[in-house]
Amino acid sequence: MYSRPIDSIGFVESFDPEVSAMMQRELVRQQDGIELIASENFASPAVIAAMGSILTNKYAEGLPGKRYYGGCQFVDELESLCIQRAKDLFGAEFANVQPHSGAQANMAVELAILQPGDTMMGMSLANGGHLSHGSPANISGKYYNVVSYDVNHETGLIDYDQIRDMAKKCNPKLIIAGASAYPRAIDFSIFADIAHEVGAVFMVDMAHIAGLVAGGAHQSPVPYADIVTTTTHKTLRGPRGGLILGREEFAKKINSAVFPGTQGGPLEHVIAAKAICLKEAAQDSFKDYAHNVVANAKVMAQALLEEGFDLVTGGTDNHLMLADLRPMHITGKELQQRCDENHITLNKNAIPGDPEKPSVTSGVRIGTPAATTRGLGAQEMKQIAKCIAMTARDFEGTKAEVRATVAQICEKYPLYR
Repeated sequence: MYSRPIDSIGFVESFDPEVSAMMQRELVRQQDGIELIASENFASPAVIAAMGSILTNKYAEGLPGKRYYGGCQFVDELESLCIQRAKDLFGAEFANVQPHSGAQANMAVELAILQPGDTMMGMSLANGGHLSHGSPANISGKYYNVVSYDVNHETGLIDYDQIRDMAKKCNPKLIIAGASAYPRAIDFSIFADIAHEVGAVFMVDMAHIAGLVAGGAHQSPVPYADIVTTTTHKTLRGPRGGLILGREEFAKKINSAVFPGTQGGPLEHVIAAKAICLKEAAQDSFKDYAHNVVANAKVMAQALLEEGFDLVTGGTDNHLMLADLRPMHITGKELQQRCDENHITLNKNAIPGDPEKPSVTSGVRIGTPAATTRGLGAQEMKQIAKCIAMTARDFEGTKAEVRATVAQICEKYPLYR
Protein backbone atom coordinates (compact mmCIF):
# COMPACT_ATOMS: atom_id res chain seq x y z
CA MET A 1 0.00 0.00 0.00
CA TYR A 2 2.69 2.48 0.98
CA SER A 3 5.58 3.90 -1.00
CA ARG A 4 8.97 3.87 0.69
CA PRO A 5 9.37 6.52 3.42
CA ILE A 6 12.14 9.09 3.41
CA ASP A 7 15.39 7.15 3.13
CA SER A 8 16.41 7.34 6.78
CA ILE A 9 18.30 4.06 6.48
CA GLY A 10 20.60 5.47 3.81
CA PHE A 11 21.09 8.64 5.81
CA VAL A 12 22.07 6.69 8.94
CA GLU A 13 24.43 4.52 6.92
CA SER A 14 26.80 7.42 6.26
CA PHE A 15 27.45 7.77 9.99
CA ASP A 16 26.62 4.39 11.55
CA PRO A 17 26.67 1.49 9.07
CA GLU A 18 26.11 -1.01 11.88
CA VAL A 19 22.79 0.50 12.95
CA SER A 20 21.81 1.12 9.32
CA ALA A 21 22.32 -2.55 8.48
CA MET A 22 20.04 -3.59 11.35
CA MET A 23 17.36 -1.15 10.17
CA GLN A 24 17.65 -2.51 6.64
CA ARG A 25 17.22 -6.09 7.83
CA GLU A 26 14.07 -5.10 9.72
CA LEU A 27 12.70 -3.35 6.62
CA VAL A 28 13.27 -6.50 4.58
CA ARG A 29 11.62 -8.64 7.29
CA GLN A 30 8.52 -6.46 7.13
CA GLN A 31 8.47 -6.46 3.34
CA ASP A 32 9.02 -10.18 2.90
CA GLY A 33 6.75 -11.51 5.65
CA ILE A 34 3.07 -11.55 6.53
CA GLU A 35 2.34 -9.62 9.72
CA LEU A 36 -0.44 -11.13 11.84
CA ILE A 37 0.36 -9.74 15.29
CA ALA A 38 -2.94 -8.12 16.31
CA SER A 39 -1.27 -5.14 18.00
CA GLU A 40 0.98 -4.22 15.06
CA ASN A 41 0.40 -2.23 11.90
CA PHE A 42 2.23 -0.30 9.18
CA ALA A 43 2.39 3.48 9.63
CA SER A 44 2.23 5.76 6.62
CA PRO A 45 5.34 7.52 5.26
CA ALA A 46 3.92 10.82 6.57
CA VAL A 47 3.62 9.42 10.11
CA ILE A 48 7.12 7.99 9.94
CA ALA A 49 8.54 11.26 8.62
CA ALA A 50 7.00 13.26 11.47
CA MET A 51 8.58 10.95 14.04
CA GLY A 52 12.00 11.59 12.50
CA SER A 53 11.55 15.35 12.35
CA ILE A 54 13.22 18.36 14.00
CA LEU A 55 10.40 18.40 16.54
CA THR A 56 12.41 15.84 18.49
CA ASN A 57 14.62 18.77 19.57
CA LYS A 58 11.93 20.62 21.52
CA TYR A 59 11.25 20.33 25.23
CA ALA A 60 7.69 21.35 26.12
CA GLU A 61 6.77 20.36 29.67
CA GLY A 62 3.25 21.40 30.49
CA LEU A 63 0.24 22.01 28.23
CA PRO A 64 -0.27 24.37 25.28
CA GLY A 65 -0.19 27.92 26.63
CA LYS A 66 1.08 26.71 30.02
CA ARG A 67 4.64 25.53 29.36
CA TYR A 68 7.65 25.57 31.64
CA TYR A 69 10.00 26.37 28.75
CA GLY A 70 10.22 29.20 26.25
CA GLY A 71 10.07 28.82 22.48
CA CYS A 72 6.93 26.66 22.54
CA GLN A 73 4.68 28.83 20.37
CA PHE A 74 4.77 26.46 17.40
CA VAL A 75 4.56 23.19 19.28
CA ASP A 76 1.64 24.75 21.15
CA GLU A 77 -0.12 25.12 17.79
CA LEU A 78 0.76 21.57 16.85
CA GLU A 79 -0.38 19.96 20.11
CA SER A 80 -3.58 22.02 20.14
CA LEU A 81 -4.34 20.78 16.61
CA CYS A 82 -3.73 17.18 17.69
CA ILE A 83 -6.04 17.59 20.70
CA GLN A 84 -8.81 19.02 18.53
CA ARG A 85 -8.47 16.24 15.96
CA ALA A 86 -8.68 13.60 18.69
CA LYS A 87 -11.83 15.17 20.14
CA ASP A 88 -13.42 15.54 16.72
CA LEU A 89 -12.61 12.02 15.54
CA PHE A 90 -14.00 10.29 18.62
CA GLY A 91 -16.60 12.82 19.75
CA ALA A 92 -14.93 13.43 23.12
CA GLU A 93 -15.20 16.46 25.38
CA PHE A 94 -11.55 16.33 26.43
CA ALA A 95 -8.26 14.87 25.16
CA ASN A 96 -4.70 14.61 26.40
CA VAL A 97 -2.33 13.51 23.62
CA GLN A 98 0.87 13.38 25.66
CA PRO A 99 1.04 9.78 27.03
CA HIS A 100 4.10 7.99 25.70
CA SER A 101 2.22 4.68 25.54
CA GLY A 102 -1.10 3.04 26.28
CA ALA A 103 0.24 1.64 29.54
CA GLN A 104 1.31 5.12 30.66
CA ALA A 105 -2.10 6.49 29.70
CA ASN A 106 -3.67 3.85 31.95
CA MET A 107 -1.23 4.62 34.74
CA ALA A 108 -2.14 8.30 34.58
CA VAL A 109 -5.87 7.58 34.78
CA GLU A 110 -5.37 5.27 37.76
CA LEU A 111 -3.28 7.93 39.49
CA ALA A 112 -5.96 10.55 38.79
CA ILE A 113 -8.85 8.47 40.14
CA LEU A 114 -7.36 6.28 42.87
CA GLN A 115 -5.30 6.48 46.01
CA PRO A 116 -2.85 3.66 46.84
CA GLY A 117 -4.85 0.75 48.22
CA ASP A 118 -8.14 1.76 46.57
CA THR A 119 -10.08 -0.97 44.79
CA MET A 120 -10.23 -1.24 41.00
CA MET A 121 -11.59 -3.91 38.67
CA GLY A 122 -10.12 -5.02 35.34
CA MET A 123 -9.95 -8.08 33.12
CA SER A 124 -7.25 -10.51 34.23
CA LEU A 125 -4.17 -10.81 32.05
CA ALA A 126 -4.64 -14.56 31.78
CA ASN A 127 -8.11 -14.08 30.32
CA GLY A 128 -7.29 -11.42 27.74
CA GLY A 129 -6.71 -8.25 29.75
CA HIS A 130 -3.61 -6.05 29.84
CA LEU A 131 -0.77 -5.79 32.33
CA SER A 132 -1.81 -2.25 33.23
CA HIS A 133 -5.33 -3.37 34.18
CA GLY A 134 -4.13 -4.71 37.52
CA SER A 135 -1.64 -7.49 36.89
CA PRO A 136 0.43 -8.28 40.01
CA ALA A 137 3.55 -7.88 37.86
CA ASN A 138 2.59 -4.29 36.97
CA ILE A 139 2.58 -1.11 39.05
CA SER A 140 -1.23 -1.13 38.81
CA GLY A 141 -1.32 -4.43 40.68
CA LYS A 142 1.20 -3.30 43.28
CA TYR A 143 -0.30 0.09 44.21
CA TYR A 144 -4.01 -0.73 44.17
CA ASN A 145 -6.33 -3.40 45.48
CA VAL A 146 -7.24 -5.21 42.28
CA VAL A 147 -10.27 -7.43 41.80
CA SER A 148 -9.82 -9.12 38.43
CA TYR A 149 -12.66 -10.58 36.41
CA ASP A 150 -12.33 -13.53 34.05
CA VAL A 151 -14.24 -14.72 31.03
CA ASN A 152 -16.37 -17.84 31.17
CA HIS A 153 -13.83 -20.61 30.55
CA GLU A 154 -16.35 -22.74 28.66
CA THR A 155 -17.58 -20.06 26.26
CA GLY A 156 -14.65 -17.65 26.36
CA LEU A 157 -17.16 -14.79 26.72
CA ILE A 158 -17.43 -11.98 29.24
CA ASP A 159 -20.06 -12.76 31.87
CA TYR A 160 -21.64 -9.38 32.61
CA ASP A 161 -23.83 -10.74 35.40
CA GLN A 162 -20.75 -12.07 37.18
CA ILE A 163 -19.02 -8.71 36.81
CA ARG A 164 -22.05 -6.94 38.26
CA ASP A 165 -22.09 -9.28 41.26
CA MET A 166 -18.34 -8.78 41.82
CA ALA A 167 -18.71 -5.00 41.62
CA LYS A 168 -21.50 -4.98 44.19
CA LYS A 169 -19.36 -6.99 46.59
CA CYS A 170 -16.07 -5.10 46.28
CA ASN A 171 -17.35 -1.53 45.58
CA PRO A 172 -14.50 -0.47 43.27
CA LYS A 173 -13.68 3.17 42.63
CA LEU A 174 -12.62 2.34 39.08
CA ILE A 175 -13.85 -0.29 36.61
CA ILE A 176 -11.82 -0.94 33.46
CA ALA A 177 -13.20 -2.53 30.31
CA GLY A 178 -11.07 -3.40 27.31
CA ALA A 179 -8.72 -6.20 26.38
CA SER A 180 -5.65 -7.29 24.46
CA ALA A 181 -6.87 -10.74 23.46
CA TYR A 182 -10.65 -10.81 23.43
CA PRO A 183 -12.13 -11.66 20.02
CA ARG A 184 -15.67 -10.45 20.62
CA ALA A 185 -17.32 -7.03 20.78
CA ILE A 186 -17.55 -5.61 24.29
CA ASP A 187 -20.89 -4.06 25.28
CA PHE A 188 -19.83 -0.78 26.85
CA SER A 189 -23.38 0.21 27.74
CA ILE A 190 -23.70 -2.75 30.12
CA PHE A 191 -20.35 -1.95 31.71
CA ALA A 192 -21.43 1.68 32.16
CA ASP A 193 -24.62 0.58 33.91
CA ILE A 194 -22.62 -1.64 36.28
CA ALA A 195 -20.10 1.09 37.08
CA HIS A 196 -22.71 3.74 37.73
CA GLU A 197 -24.78 1.32 39.82
CA VAL A 198 -21.89 0.95 42.27
CA GLY A 199 -20.65 4.53 42.02
CA ALA A 200 -17.41 3.70 40.17
CA VAL A 201 -15.64 5.68 37.49
CA PHE A 202 -15.85 3.75 34.22
CA MET A 203 -12.75 3.62 32.02
CA VAL A 204 -12.38 1.86 28.67
CA ASP A 205 -9.01 0.91 27.26
CA MET A 206 -9.76 0.78 23.53
CA ALA A 207 -6.14 0.44 22.42
CA HIS A 208 -6.85 -2.58 20.25
CA ILE A 209 -10.07 -1.38 18.66
CA ALA A 210 -9.49 2.39 18.34
CA GLY A 211 -9.17 2.22 14.56
CA LEU A 212 -12.31 0.10 14.32
CA VAL A 213 -14.14 2.67 16.45
CA ALA A 214 -12.83 5.55 14.34
CA GLY A 215 -13.96 3.75 11.20
CA GLY A 216 -17.41 2.85 12.52
CA ALA A 217 -16.70 -0.88 12.66
CA HIS A 218 -17.13 -1.22 16.45
CA GLN A 219 -19.34 0.40 19.08
CA SER A 220 -17.67 3.54 20.42
CA PRO A 221 -17.03 3.59 24.16
CA VAL A 222 -16.89 7.39 24.30
CA PRO A 223 -20.63 7.99 24.89
CA TYR A 224 -20.65 5.46 27.74
CA ALA A 225 -17.29 5.77 29.49
CA ASP A 226 -16.14 8.51 31.82
CA ILE A 227 -12.59 8.11 30.49
CA VAL A 228 -11.19 6.32 27.45
CA THR A 229 -7.54 5.46 26.84
CA THR A 230 -5.92 4.15 23.69
CA THR A 231 -2.71 3.65 21.84
CA THR A 232 -2.26 5.37 18.50
CA HIS A 233 -0.64 2.42 16.76
CA LYS A 234 -2.48 -0.92 16.40
CA THR A 235 -5.71 -0.47 14.40
CA LEU A 236 -5.41 3.33 14.45
CA ARG A 237 -2.27 2.90 12.32
CA GLY A 238 -0.26 5.79 13.75
CA PRO A 239 2.93 6.20 15.80
CA ARG A 240 3.71 4.21 18.90
CA GLY A 241 2.11 6.27 21.68
CA GLY A 242 -1.03 6.82 23.71
CA LEU A 243 -3.80 9.31 24.34
CA ILE A 244 -6.61 9.86 26.82
CA LEU A 245 -10.17 10.95 26.04
CA GLY A 246 -12.93 11.72 28.48
CA ARG A 247 -15.53 13.92 30.03
CA GLU A 248 -14.46 17.50 30.73
CA GLU A 249 -15.01 17.03 34.47
CA PHE A 250 -11.94 14.75 34.61
CA ALA A 251 -9.66 16.95 32.49
CA LYS A 252 -7.81 18.77 35.27
CA LYS A 253 -7.06 15.60 37.26
CA ILE A 254 -5.92 13.69 34.20
CA ASN A 255 -3.73 16.49 32.88
CA SER A 256 -2.00 16.69 36.26
CA ALA A 257 -1.64 12.91 36.42
CA VAL A 258 0.11 12.86 33.03
CA PHE A 259 2.41 15.79 33.87
CA PRO A 260 3.88 16.01 36.41
CA GLY A 261 2.28 12.85 37.82
CA THR A 262 3.74 10.17 35.56
CA GLN A 263 5.74 11.88 32.79
CA GLY A 264 8.09 14.75 32.09
CA GLY A 265 8.28 16.42 28.71
CA PRO A 266 5.95 15.30 25.93
CA LEU A 267 7.33 13.89 22.68
CA GLU A 268 6.26 16.59 20.25
CA HIS A 269 7.59 14.72 17.21
CA VAL A 270 5.34 11.79 18.15
CA ILE A 271 2.44 14.17 18.81
CA ALA A 272 2.90 15.50 15.26
CA ALA A 273 2.67 11.93 14.01
CA LYS A 274 -0.43 11.39 16.14
CA ALA A 275 -2.04 14.45 14.55
CA ILE A 276 -1.31 13.03 11.09
CA CYS A 277 -2.74 9.61 11.89
CA LEU A 278 -5.88 11.21 13.34
CA LYS A 279 -6.34 13.10 10.07
CA GLU A 280 -5.82 9.88 8.14
CA ALA A 281 -8.40 8.12 10.31
CA ALA A 282 -10.99 10.81 9.53
CA GLN A 283 -10.91 9.99 5.79
CA ASP A 284 -13.59 7.91 4.08
CA SER A 285 -10.86 5.50 2.93
CA PHE A 286 -10.09 4.71 6.56
CA LYS A 287 -13.71 3.71 7.16
CA ASP A 288 -13.33 1.23 4.31
CA TYR A 289 -10.09 0.01 5.88
CA ALA A 290 -11.66 -0.54 9.32
CA HIS A 291 -14.53 -2.57 7.88
CA ASN A 292 -12.10 -4.57 5.74
CA VAL A 293 -10.06 -5.43 8.85
CA VAL A 294 -13.16 -6.97 10.44
CA ALA A 295 -14.25 -8.69 7.22
CA ASN A 296 -10.80 -10.19 6.77
CA ALA A 297 -10.79 -11.40 10.37
CA LYS A 298 -14.11 -13.19 9.88
CA VAL A 299 -12.84 -14.88 6.70
CA MET A 300 -9.61 -15.88 8.43
CA ALA A 301 -11.51 -17.25 11.43
CA GLN A 302 -13.81 -19.35 9.25
CA ALA A 303 -10.88 -20.65 7.23
CA LEU A 304 -9.01 -21.63 10.40
CA LEU A 305 -12.08 -23.46 11.67
CA GLU A 306 -12.31 -25.34 8.38
CA GLU A 307 -8.62 -26.25 8.76
CA GLY A 308 -9.41 -27.86 12.11
CA PHE A 309 -8.39 -25.12 14.53
CA ASP A 310 -10.37 -24.58 17.73
CA LEU A 311 -11.06 -20.85 18.18
CA VAL A 312 -11.89 -19.36 21.57
CA THR A 313 -15.55 -18.19 21.39
CA GLY A 314 -15.80 -19.92 18.00
CA GLY A 315 -14.89 -16.86 15.94
CA THR A 316 -14.43 -13.09 16.07
CA ASP A 317 -16.30 -9.78 16.00
CA ASN A 318 -13.23 -7.59 15.68
CA HIS A 319 -9.69 -7.72 14.29
CA LEU A 320 -8.32 -10.75 16.12
CA MET A 321 -8.89 -14.38 16.93
CA LEU A 322 -7.48 -16.66 19.59
CA ALA A 323 -6.69 -20.23 18.59
CA ASP A 324 -6.62 -23.05 21.16
CA LEU A 325 -3.91 -25.37 19.85
CA ARG A 326 -4.35 -28.25 22.26
CA PRO A 327 -6.33 -30.39 19.77
CA MET A 328 -3.42 -29.96 17.33
CA HIS A 329 -0.87 -31.11 19.93
CA ILE A 330 1.38 -28.08 19.58
CA THR A 331 2.05 -25.18 21.94
CA GLY A 332 1.79 -21.50 21.15
CA LYS A 333 5.53 -21.11 21.53
CA GLU A 334 6.21 -23.90 19.04
CA LEU A 335 3.79 -22.59 16.43
CA GLN A 336 5.09 -19.03 16.79
CA GLN A 337 8.65 -20.24 16.18
CA ARG A 338 7.65 -22.33 13.18
CA CYS A 339 5.67 -19.48 11.65
CA ASP A 340 8.62 -17.13 12.16
CA GLU A 341 10.77 -19.46 10.09
CA ASN A 342 8.07 -19.43 7.40
CA HIS A 343 7.94 -15.61 7.39
CA ILE A 344 4.53 -15.45 9.09
CA THR A 345 4.53 -13.41 12.30
CA LEU A 346 1.99 -14.08 15.05
CA ASN A 347 2.31 -14.40 18.80
CA LYS A 348 1.86 -17.10 21.39
CA ASN A 349 -0.98 -16.22 23.75
CA ALA A 350 -2.67 -17.70 26.77
CA ILE A 351 -6.18 -19.03 26.37
CA PRO A 352 -8.78 -18.87 29.20
CA GLY A 353 -7.82 -21.46 31.81
CA ASP A 354 -4.53 -22.16 30.05
CA PRO A 355 -2.66 -25.09 31.65
CA GLU A 356 0.65 -23.95 30.14
CA LYS A 357 2.85 -21.24 31.65
CA PRO A 358 2.79 -17.77 30.03
CA SER A 359 6.16 -18.31 28.33
CA VAL A 360 4.75 -21.36 26.49
CA THR A 361 0.92 -21.01 26.22
CA SER A 362 -1.64 -23.25 24.59
CA GLY A 363 -2.72 -20.69 22.04
CA VAL A 364 -1.79 -18.09 19.47
CA ARG A 365 -3.29 -14.69 18.76
CA ILE A 366 -3.86 -13.81 15.11
CA GLY A 367 -4.87 -10.37 13.81
CA THR A 368 -5.63 -8.78 10.44
CA PRO A 369 -4.85 -5.00 10.80
CA ALA A 370 -1.38 -4.99 9.23
CA ALA A 371 -2.22 -7.49 6.48
CA THR A 372 -5.27 -5.41 5.59
CA THR A 373 -3.17 -2.24 5.45
CA ARG A 374 -0.97 -4.03 2.95
CA GLY A 375 -4.02 -4.70 0.77
CA LEU A 376 -4.67 -8.38 1.41
CA GLY A 377 -8.25 -9.59 1.09
CA ALA A 378 -10.43 -12.66 1.52
CA GLN A 379 -8.50 -14.88 -0.89
CA GLU A 380 -5.23 -14.21 0.91
CA MET A 381 -6.83 -14.80 4.32
CA LYS A 382 -7.78 -18.30 3.18
CA GLN A 383 -4.30 -18.93 1.80
CA ILE A 384 -2.68 -17.77 5.04
CA ALA A 385 -4.98 -19.92 7.17
CA LYS A 386 -3.96 -22.93 5.10
CA CYS A 387 -0.29 -22.00 5.50
CA ILE A 388 -0.65 -21.78 9.29
CA ALA A 389 -2.38 -25.17 9.36
CA MET A 390 0.38 -26.75 7.25
CA THR A 391 3.00 -25.20 9.50
CA ALA A 392 1.29 -26.61 12.59
CA ARG A 393 0.77 -30.13 11.21
CA ASP A 394 3.83 -30.82 9.07
CA PHE A 395 6.41 -28.07 9.34
CA GLU A 396 9.33 -29.87 7.72
CA GLY A 397 7.28 -31.39 4.95
CA THR A 398 5.50 -28.20 3.91
CA LYS A 399 7.85 -25.32 4.68
CA ALA A 400 9.02 -24.92 1.07
CA GLU A 401 5.43 -24.64 -0.16
CA VAL A 402 4.44 -22.27 2.66
CA ARG A 403 7.41 -19.98 2.08
CA ALA A 404 6.69 -19.89 -1.64
CA THR A 405 3.06 -18.92 -0.96
CA VAL A 406 4.13 -16.18 1.45
CA ALA A 407 6.66 -14.83 -1.07
CA GLN A 408 4.00 -14.78 -3.79
CA ILE A 409 1.57 -12.83 -1.60
CA CYS A 410 4.23 -10.34 -0.52
CA GLU A 411 5.31 -9.77 -4.11
CA LYS A 412 1.71 -9.13 -5.15
CA TYR A 413 1.18 -6.65 -2.31
CA PRO A 414 4.47 -4.73 -1.92
CA LEU A 415 5.20 -2.66 1.19
CA TYR A 416 7.30 0.51 1.35
CA ARG A 417 8.66 0.14 -2.21
